[in-house]
Amino acid sequence: MPNPHLRARDPDAAIRSTNTDASHARISAVRKQYLRDPFIASLVPQAHLVPTRSPLINIGTYVRSEAIDDLVLGWLKYAGADGKKVQIVSLGAGSDTRFWRLATGPLSQDGWLQARLARYLEVDFSEITGAKVDAIQCHRELSSVIGEFTVSGASLTSPIYAIRDVDLRDLESIFHVLLRTGETALLDCSVPTLVLAECVLVYMAPSQSDALLAWFSSTFSVIGAIVYEMFGLNDSFGRVMKENLKTRNVSLPGVDAYPTLDAQSRRFTSHGYTIARSLTLRDIRNEYIKADELRRIAQLELVDEIEELELVLGHYVITWAMKADEEGGSEAWGLRRK
Repeated sequence: MPNPHLRARDPDAAIRSTNTDASHARISAVRKQYLRDPFIASLVPQAHLVPTRSPLINIGTYVRSEAIDDLVLGWLKYAGADGKKVQIVSLGAGSDTRFWRLATGPLSQDGWLQARLARYLEVDFSEITGAKVDAIQCHRELSSVIGEFTVSGASLTSPIYAIRDVDLRDLESIFHVLLRTGETALLDCSVPTLVLAECVLVYMAPSQSDALLAWFSSTFSVIGAIVYEMFGLNDSFGRVMKENLKTRNVSLPGVDAYPTLDAQSRRFTSHGYTIARSLTLRDIRNEYIKADELRRIAQLELVDEIEELELVLGHYVITWAMKADEEGGSEAWGLRRK
């Protein structure tokens, strides 16, 4: 049972523990060959002892990762066309390995990514960023990709990659960190910027997350956003999910404000973004993943309850949105039916 005294001393400990859930799920999906990620084990303590998750969790992790990877690569190609510089800001990044996978992936060949990526910035609670900084310092497979860097407490800075410890609910602090003036400026408002938020905004009050999204759209001339989170928890399945999370002292203050796909998209278009599209993981699995990939993952593990899988995937949503000066963004960037 959760310790109420511990919760009183550190009310955010339960939220931070969800990073462990996500990283362990990724370890499992990699182990079962749904995904390839040579970096995740270096960011997870005693990764070899992490129990393998159920096929349902492995498939959900796979669909989430494939879709967001596809969107990120699409944004880089769209915003980085004609040699333009781009930036990525990952909110609540946790143990995410995307920077390393990008820096060693197909876009890194022939220097394409290196010529365009001006900054990759991750922000999270200090306890999370501190552990990540320690892991980078301890594992050469992580540090060698970054190159030279400096460390200050739970923050890290290199010419391209940076980590900062910030509470996203403290809007003044995050605005100051992102746009600090002078030699330590991390971001350039004139550079096309992509914001990533995977299971982050749902843990914030809607007023806080809305203010954050509105600030990005009003501050950056070209801004893209990718948000992944649970939604539509007003049915019996959702109520069980919320009760299970409550036993771990995890609450979802942002989940009820945007209960439908239309509401998820309107959250962006009502805050300065010109286009937005939302899809459930169920829709993505059924229509946006190549048939040969679906056949491959179907052979990895036996899935007994397809209806349960569909039910779970239907309660997670990925939204991508953009504000751009020129027209045509909706056709140029987004998931495509396979």
